Amino acid sequence: MSDIVISGLGLVTPFGRGVEPYWQGLLGGRSALRAARRFTAPLYRGEPVGEVPWEPAPGDVPRKSAYARAAYGEALRAAGLAELPDGAVVLVVGQAQAQDRSRAQDRSRAQAPDGRLVAEEGEFLGPEPADVLRSGAGSASPRVLHLSHACASAVFAVGYARELLRAGAAPLAVVVGSSVLNRYEYASMDVVRAVGRTAARPFDAGRAGISLGEGGGALVLEDAERARARGASADIAVAGAACRVSGFKSAASDASQVARCMRDALADAAVDRLDHVHAHATGTGQGDAAELTALEAVAAERGAPALPVSSHKGAIGHLLHISGAPAIAAAALTLRTGIAPPTAGLLAPEPTERLVLPTAPLELAGARTAAVNSFGFGGNNASLVLLRR
Repeated sequence: MSDIVISGLGLVTPFGRGVEPYWQGLLGGRSALRAARRFTAPLYRGEPVGEVPWEPAPGDVPRKSAYARAAYGEALRAAGLAELPDGAVVLVVGQAQAQDRSRAQDRSRAQAPDGRLVAEEGEFLGPEPADVLRSGAGSASPRVLHLSHACASAVFAVGYARELLRAGAAPLAVVVGSSVLNRYEYASMDVVRAVGRTAARPFDAGRAGISLGEGGGALVLEDAERARARGASADIAVAGAACRVSGFKSAASDASQVARCMRDALADAAVDRLDHVHAHATGTGQGDAAELTALEAVAAERGAPALPVSSHKGAIGHLLHISGAPAIAAAALTLRTGIAPPTAGLLAPEPTERLVLPTAPLELAGARTAAVNSFGFGGNNASLVLLRR
């Protein structure tokens, strides 16, 4: 069976538009987290957040759709696609599907004459597929599906896209989504006391909670032979995937479930080594501890004496449903460059036995495999294994 590869990546992050600014920010150990300039909410008290510095043109689509559209366009250009082939599938991930805008406007006029309801819904619902597909590259009518698996949504979508492609149900798939700072999701994180009052410091002994961020992400997936025939990148394969819903526990991270998910993804990939992990690691006390426990167990089983583990959330914050996109991008670029990025904000790493938590760029000569972890409330757990061919 031919590999399913990532032939295109696109991002919008608090470092700006594009994959390259994001990667350079990670390598530099920089943090884009700071007090909000634009975002306001009843429960917001000035904590650091990751705001996107780019603003769509006045009157353009809601920012949530604009960020997704920009990432989608970059991913298609990176894959060398002027348009999507017939039968392509677009997997949109998000909190909830966008509602019909005309009906929302009618409801808004009845409830909020200033249009505030429409604006707030545009920051929470969506992104709107019709807006995303207006990027200038796309087929007339791709099949569009919506997936929502909490903060593991993007990785769930990649796993699902991989199965579609392996089954021959589509010639190509695009995973796309976005997150915008909004009062609803901020309140949901604040009420469970997950939001830190200082910038997130994943894996740091003094970590105190997550920092929320915003942005967009997109990935193009296709059969390796098809990508090579077009002259597109085919060096990063999605070799293994495990997506599990352990609904008996509401916590976002449970050490036994995290370890099980990683074991299943590694078994699916049938690899004999693991060179790097891009962790979920949000900066919470419980979540990071559970993931470290699971990583130690997996490293011991694999006989890895010094497994490098990084996280991007100290740099750009937690992008919730689309957070898996920057994680996958970081893991892919780690394999391509042979450099693992440091975790921004990591000053006093937790003690570990078989793990290395980089505080500066770490050379990984000959690295070929990387795992990506993504976990969410409701027992949504997902791991991928990327393999550089």
